[in-house]
Amino acid sequence: MPDFPWPSGAATGLGSLPGTDISEAQRLILGELPDLPHLAELPDRGPGADMIGRTAGLLVELPVQLYVGRWQMAPRPGRDQRRIADLFERDLDQLTEQADRYAGPIKVQAAGPWTLAASLELPIGGRMLRDPGAVRDLTDSLAEGLRRHVADVRRRLPRASVLVQLDEPSLPAVLDGHIPTESGLSAYRAVEGSSAAGALRTVVQAVGVPVIVHCCAPAVPLQVVRDAGAAAVALDLGMIKDLDPLGEALEAGLGLFAGAVATRPAPGAAPPTSAKIAERVSTLWSRLGFPAARLPGQVVVTPACGLAGASPSYVRAVLKACRDAGRRLAEV
Repeated sequence: MPDFPWPSGAATGLGSLPGTDISEAQRLILGELPDLPHLAELPDRGPGADMIGRTAGLLVELPVQLYVGRWQMAPRPGRDQRRIADLFERDLDQLTEQADRYAGPIKVQAAGPWTLAASLELPIGGRMLRDPGAVRDLTDSLAEGLRRHVADVRRRLPRASVLVQLDEPSLPAVLDGHIPTESGLSAYRAVEGSSAAGALRTVVQAVGVPVIVHCCAPAVPLQVVRDAGAAAVALDLGMIKDLDPLGEALEAGLGLFAGAVATRPAPGAAPPTSAKIAERVSTLWSRLGFPAARLPGQVVVTPACGLAGASPSYVRAVLKACRDAGRRLAEV
């Protein structure tokens, strides 16, 4: 098996947290997830802090603007572009200040090329997904922007090693031809798996660091993730219907970011304990038939998805429980 670019028994978050205080959010992450912290995302701050706007701000020579509540390609950078850049710079400054002595892996997140193409509007109308040439330009721009972003984080945190998480919640719908057009009466043409993997591979190769593809939708296309050269897949354990494709991917050396905790508690329920989280992950591993000794190195414990919609108390409890669950699994 390969050596994985995170410590044995690690846990992490998948990006978003509630609130608008970036200093407090980053402090929480570094405190509760010391083995694999990540750059905080706070979408509650509004446009430009959301996943699509935030990632669009990384694009090189492809400016964006808000138009009727949606992100659209723009002829030139304007006020919306400046807002994105200001929020991102503020976030990176907080990370730099709080993690200046950190030595270990640290994760940054961005929307992947297919979710971006399924979300961004062309100036003439319609999503970028409708135009294969626009998708290629978008992919190349994202790859270069993320390469620069990784280099910036490396300069800021010279003792850390950077991982990139590509958020691709729209990927299954893109592959199945289920992204609706503006009228809602039809859908964009399905994208072939080889094309999907090729675009992802362009980004993976450009950033030059391990990449985790995150998809919290049903039917995660594991073969596409593998063909793209990703180091790991992040998924919601509650969405897994067929164990065989996951087992094949893990056997081939793919890492697993196991989304083992709901993003919100059931009404009246307490947050799950670290023991229950560890049991859920180890039970899945056992059902897959892998040796227990492999689990803590290959698997990272995470919430099922981003936590922006949860209460601050639940978020803190979940991150602590994930951290302790990872350590429990490493002790087995």
